[in-house]
Amino acid sequence: MTTAETYADLGEAAWRWVLDQVSWDDGPWIPVSLGFDGRAHDGGPPEDRDGMHSGVGGLAHVLAEVRETREWTAEEQALADGIVERVRRGLPTTEVYSYFDGLVSDIGVLSALEADGAEEAVARLAELATDDGWEQPWLESPPFAPHTRINDVTLGTAGNLLGAVWAHRQGVPGADALAARAAGILLAEAEPTEAGTNWRFFPRRFADDVPPERRDRQMPNWSHGLAGIAASLAVAGSELGRPDLVEAARSGAEHLVTLGDASDGGFVVPHVIPSQADMDEVTWTWCHGPTGTSLLFTALEHAGVGSVAGETPAQWHRRCLRSIRTSGVPARLRPGFWDNDGRCCGTAGVGEVFLDAWQRLGVEDDLAFAQVLGDALVERAVVDSDRACWRFTEHRNDDPLLPPGVGWMQGAAGIAAYLLRLARVLREGRTTPAVARLDTWWNLP
Repeated sequence: MTTAETYADLGEAAWRWVLDQVSWDDGPWIPVSLGFDGRAHDGGPPEDRDGMHSGVGGLAHVLAEVRETREWTAEEQALADGIVERVRRGLPTTEVYSYFDGLVSDIGVLSALEADGAEEAVARLAELATDDGWEQPWLESPPFAPHTRINDVTLGTAGNLLGAVWAHRQGVPGADALAARAAGILLAEAEPTEAGTNWRFFPRRFADDVPPERRDRQMPNWSHGLAGIAASLAVAGSELGRPDLVEAARSGAEHLVTLGDASDGGFVVPHVIPSQADMDEVTWTWCHGPTGTSLLFTALEHAGVGSVAGETPAQWHRRCLRSIRTSGVPARLRPGFWDNDGRCCGTAGVGEVFLDAWQRLGVEDDLAFAQVLGDALVERAVVDSDRACWRFTEHRNDDPLLPPGVGWMQGAAGIAAYLLRLARVLREGRTTPAVARLDTWWNLP
């Protein structure tokens, strides 16, 4: 059996490798990935250099995990200070909103580093809001209508709602009003169905000129669809004392369960509806599988919802975990199956949810599976002395191994944080502190 020390040592080696990639050019930055020659692809700071997904902002979340294990080094303190300075500097002028790389990301980054600035981020989000949402200039017109809005939890209104609720929990001025505004926009975009309520990635009213195959496409799981949107409404309703939002979330879940497969005691919703020939019908990840979708059911449980389609939210949550555990993950069963070990789309993200579940409920199978996932990361690590990284697989390439990613969601930083947490949990047990973030706090003990 792999020891806690093995996980911890590998986590520290991965974190050391990430720190080696930090450059300083008007503040710290990291490359998205390294080339096969060990150098950054683009030779300079990426456009989203400060964001959570693949930018230096994501390292704030690793630093928060490191702080639970040991004191920061002088190098880590300097990095934290540099991240805070970069993020704060951009708040007055940024026009990017998202949880991945915008103002919602900034709220999470500043919180992780216990730094001031969330009030300015909330104020900027409120300033940029229009009556029906936030501009998304990266959506091209055509095919999208001008000023198309997005509902989802990673790029759109639901993400802004989660950021506002997180700020509210920390007593940030203006957060309540921002949350109410974002929630009102989501309620206005709801689409009634026979089973309950649906929210799409983008509302139908913006889709007249979008080709039918794209207009009707849904990604109903966490990142771009119904599960994430309904979860944001559930926690907002609970925190703000808004039963109407909780009921909207419950109604969304009622519709969601009609889209999935609940056979054999599990629950999994297709990655894309309608299915596409070039991808598996289902995946098991945080972004588009039952890993992320399970967060909806803990959000409903937190909000006091008693039943969804005749079962409790807790039962639906266990169904999600059962489907993951019996799926074959983390084995690479065939080309294209489980080619990723990161937080967004792979092993580390699944492991976090199972550690959350074990610390909350104490079901031993959850801890055992978290260790299975940790062992896969140990096996697949590319270790060079006291450094480590991971190269994911793209089976359609001549050389299937991708360059090693650096950041939080798709790189060694996020994997390092998982391994450090797994080691700490094994050493200290269920009561060891779990780092709360704006997209997981209700999933923790």
